[in-house]
Amino acid sequence: MPRVTPKSVSVAIIGAGFISDYHVNGLRAAGGSDIVALVGRRPETTARKAEALGIGRIETDYRGVLDDRSIDAVVVASPDDTHERIAVDSLQAGKHVLLQKPMALDSAQCRAIIQADTLAGRRLTVSFMHRYFPEVRWLRDLLAAGTLGEVHSVRIRNATPGADWGDWFFTPGNVSGGVVMQLGVHGIDLCRHLFGSIASVGAEMMTARPERRLADGRKVHSQLEDNVFATYRFANGIQASHEMSYSELQGCDRFRLELYAENGTVWLRTERGLAALYAPAVTGKAEWVVPPFNDEAFGEAHHRHWLSIVRGDTPPDDTALAGLQSVTIAEAIYAAARSGQRTLAETEAER
Repeated sequence: MPRVTPKSVSVAIIGAGFISDYHVNGLRAAGGSDIVALVGRRPETTARKAEALGIGRIETDYRGVLDDRSIDAVVVASPDDTHERIAVDSLQAGKHVLLQKPMALDSAQCRAIIQADTLAGRRLTVSFMHRYFPEVRWLRDLLAAGTLGEVHSVRIRNATPGADWGDWFFTPGNVSGGVVMQLGVHGIDLCRHLFGSIASVGAEMMTARPERRLADGRKVHSQLEDNVFATYRFANGIQASHEMSYSELQGCDRFRLELYAENGTVWLRTERGLAALYAPAVTGKAEWVVPPFNDEAFGEAHHRHWLSIVRGDTPPDDTALAGLQSVTIAEAIYAAARSGQRTLAETEAER
């Protein structure tokens, strides 16, 4: 892939909602980019957000930044139902794209984006922030080294009170699902990233809070699922349970993961801290051991990695295909919940 520039990457943020803060702050912490524009549908709201984030230019039509040849890359952080159109247009305009999860409304739209990415020369990255947390990188290295021996089972939780800053999160058509698509895809990708392909899925789901009050006082009614219990059988035999909730008052810190293996137990983001390892045969200590991590800004490692791809210093990663696979698994969860039967997830070809 040709290098964009030896110095700074020019970036526009498409989407002026809650998640834009994460991308702007992560890019600035990573260094090596210039955030030149913020795109939002509402001029006044977008202007206030741009001022708060220190961005000098606003647009209300994303095509304005796609037509600007000085802009190298875009972050697509708009509502789910716009992802396919904006991502395809951005790729066809020759921009590098960081696409917020879920990749699109369904797997068919994901495949259309991937086709556009293939024609564009692989310029697409899907934003799975949890991959870049220091404790996840640590665990991935530990698993790769084989130190823990055979992994037997995994428990992962994704739980929050639910989005209260926009009614579109609860509106079918704007989204294609509730907690599974909005929060669970993070856990799905994390499981696949750490443990491999998911062969089959079982699931139960419910809507515990059909009426919600948003932060601005409005009430919304939703029949989308907000509590789900899924079980996975991985291609390598590992079993996992995945709890997803959009109705917990406290929830968990991004996620909670417990791993039980032949030579030890690992907990991530629990009451024991970011990571804790109980493995006497490995550590020589019959107690929990907490690994040290260097301080880094939230989103710094994630955006540094993306910018290295944009510059051509690092090959494109697997997140475009992983974006499709996370939605495919989500669709299998819905199918399993409807049927009450375990459902095949990834085929051999998809793996």
